[in-house]
Amino acid sequence: MAAALMFQGTGSDVGKSLMVAGLSRAFANRGLSVRPFKPQNMSNNAAVTADGGEIGRAQHLQALAARVPASVHMNPVLLKPQSETGAQIVVHGRVRGTANAREYQELKAGLLDEVLESFTTTSRDADLVLVEGAGSPAEINLPGRDIANMGFAAAADIPVLLVADIDRGGVIAAVVGTHAVIAGAARERIKGYVINKFRGDISLFDGGLREITQRTGWPSMGIAPYFPDAVHLPPEDAVALDKPRTNKGAAIKAIKIAVPKLSRIANFDDLDPLHGEPDVDVVIASPGQVLPGDADLILLPGSKNTIADLAFLREQGWDIDILAHYRRGGRILGICGGYQMLGQSITDPDGMEGASRHASGLGLLDIETVLSLEKRLGECTGTHLESGLEVRGYEIHLGNSEGPDHQRPFLHINGASDGARSPDGRVAGCYLHGLLTSDGFRHAFLSGLRPRADSGLVYDELVDQTLDGLAGHLESHLDLDRMLEIADAAQAK
Repeated sequence: MAAALMFQGTGSDVGKSLMVAGLSRAFANRGLSVRPFKPQNMSNNAAVTADGGEIGRAQHLQALAARVPASVHMNPVLLKPQSETGAQIVVHGRVRGTANAREYQELKAGLLDEVLESFTTTSRDADLVLVEGAGSPAEINLPGRDIANMGFAAAADIPVLLVADIDRGGVIAAVVGTHAVIAGAARERIKGYVINKFRGDISLFDGGLREITQRTGWPSMGIAPYFPDAVHLPPEDAVALDKPRTNKGAAIKAIKIAVPKLSRIANFDDLDPLHGEPDVDVVIASPGQVLPGDADLILLPGSKNTIADLAFLREQGWDIDILAHYRRGGRILGICGGYQMLGQSITDPDGMEGASRHASGLGLLDIETVLSLEKRLGECTGTHLESGLEVRGYEIHLGNSEGPDHQRPFLHINGASDGARSPDGRVAGCYLHGLLTSDGFRHAFLSGLRPRADSGLVYDELVDQTLDGLAGHLESHLDLDRMLEIADAAQAK
């Protein structure tokens, strides 16, 4: 087995995902064969792997950072929330079923063997496996056997480093409190801690490090200052959409793109290439806010529960905003679930998304969608019919959309029609996630909204350069040599 090191957090959104991505690139830059791994993830921001399944977007990014193909074994259990209490369960890249929170607590112990099998597969050709936990090991109130944090670490017998976010405040209490509530064996498995997202003079926290180490016995692995360029990397959780992303170079007459934040928004990394454009202002409308009336484009994103999110959209009055935008001559683009919402109707005969079996759509495209039992997964390349430019991305959806406007497809994917356009061309949609990462298409599409000079943004290069920058950032501020020593010592036992 490869050497391994697990990163657990004092809570959610402390930066574990980007920490593992940056360290994956840093250790790969040292010449090591690195693999990322996350036993259990909960996210609707998923990605399609080369071996034909789906995993959390964060693990896909971590594989990219490690310069290896993403595999379903890097995230063997993925939970995709469909409602306030229930989620779709994806195991080894394929849908296993659905369960509410209490049902899943009873099911998850039976998944440990499959998780360990994937860990063994992932470790096979690696020098080092960097494992990301989920949530916090201090969630001792949850019943059932843990497979996401200490339960997995104990079963795989790997050491742990604790990551804490100082940006949210209370970091000393977070680390010391974790030490206080976890059991003795789990305490001993933690070999140190990292303070993440520090702003300002690091030396001002010297006393804080002494207090934490004195109260816990855990050594510090360093303090990672806040890394602002992380905005160029795909986020894992929709909570990132609540944080403003200032576009430094935005022109006064920027192209404004409005996006409603759906309650089950999915695959929202579709927006990331737009954030990277200096003359594009992406406005995320949260519940209770109106869609801006001066938008050049309304983009309806993907959803994990299209019928429920269509009802949510109407509850917010966004349907009125969308129709008013269209009457003013505005453009609308829907991707996946957003594409389905633009049609005449959505039918779910097998109850795949819940109790609601039918909904009337927004009626801006003359198509009807029927959801099906089989999920379509796969990486794709194709052509944007209007410009003739190549697009690439991936499909991850249930159902099929047909109707007169489908005879005016938006794309050709693998030789087949995909998507639809309205007769006036101002409303369009498709199933292809990631199409905006195609630089030529993105520029042509934006130029159709408002004449512009090509920014020269090469999105894949931006992501790769940001990963290198993050790796160098962590090399400068954390004790990577000590991390390797901890992983190697555990392997040698």
